[in-house]
Amino acid sequence: MSEKLQKVLARAGHGSRREMEAWIAAGRVSVDGEIANLGDRVEADAKIRIDGRAISLKSTEDMICRVLAYHKPEGEICSRKDPEGRPTVFQRLPNIRDSRWVAVGRLDINTSGLLLFTSDGELANRLMHPSNEVEREYAVRTFGEVPEAAVQRLRTGVTLEDGPAQFDSIKPAGGEGINQWWHVTLREGRNREVRRLWESQEVQVSRLIRVRYGMVELPKTLPRGGWVELPLEQVNYLRQLAGLDAETRSMLGHDKHSVARSKVKSAKIRRAVRKHKVTGSKTKPSRQRS
Repeated sequence: MSEKLQKVLARAGHGSRREMEAWIAAGRVSVDGEIANLGDRVEADAKIRIDGRAISLKSTEDMICRVLAYHKPEGEICSRKDPEGRPTVFQRLPNIRDSRWVAVGRLDINTSGLLLFTSDGELANRLMHPSNEVEREYAVRTFGEVPEAAVQRLRTGVTLEDGPAQFDSIKPAGGEGINQWWHVTLREGRNREVRRLWESQEVQVSRLIRVRYGMVELPKTLPRGGWVELPLEQVNYLRQLAGLDAETRSMLGHDKHSVARSKVKSAKIRRAVRKHKVTGSKTKPSRQRS
C-alpha cells in the first residue's frame, strides 16, 4: 500500500513531517531517480534519496519507537546547526543507527528543562499538532511584586499579538524577597507564550523551566545537559496521546548486559555534563553511542 512520502520519511526518523515537506519542496528528495513533489505517494520498495544519498526505509515492523527526556540547559538552541556557532540541543544526544532524533516542540534559548526527542517523526508530528493540546507545566521565577489583579488576568485571559491566551492554572510556589516562584500550566505551544503572558502584565521573568509534558516529568536526578531513555510504559502513554498503536519493544532491558550498558551511558552523560561546565559553549560536547 502506498503512503505519502513525507509521512514515510518522518516515520523513519529523518525529521518531523513538516521538515520533510520543506525538504521535498526544496527539491532535496528523489524517488526512483526523479525529483519528488509534495503529495507524492511511494510504495515500500521505492528507491529514495535525500541530497543524492540513498536512504534505507525500515518497515513498520522493524522500527522501534524510542523517546528521550533531555534536561535542556539555558544557552542551547533547538536547531541542528547554528550559523552563530551556539551550542544546540542535539550535540549531546546519543547516536542512533539508520535514523535521527526529532525534537517534540522547542524551548527558547533562555528556557531550560524538559525537552523530548523521539526516533519516530510521525509521533513528534502528532504531538506537536495544535489539536493535541498536551498540558505543559513550567516553574517560573518572577522579579518584583506581582499584583493579585495581574494573576487573576492571567487566569481569565489576556490578548496577545497572536490572539487571546491564558494559563490553565497558576499557583505560587514560594521564593525570597523580590524573587517569587510560580507553577503554571497551559496546553498550547505558541512561541514564547509563557514569557509573553507574564510580559503582558509588565512582570519580568528571570528564570523559566519546563518541568512536565503531559504525565512525563523532568527527572529530579537528571543533570542539565543529561538525557535518559523513557521506558516502554511512558513511550506508549505518548503514543496513545498521539493516536498511534502501542509499541511492544524497547531498547531498555533488565538483563545484566542492559544494566551494564546503562551504567556506561550514565558515566558518559556525567562526563559530558562536566565537560560542558568546564569548557563552556566553545567546545562541542562529546557524543555518546546508543
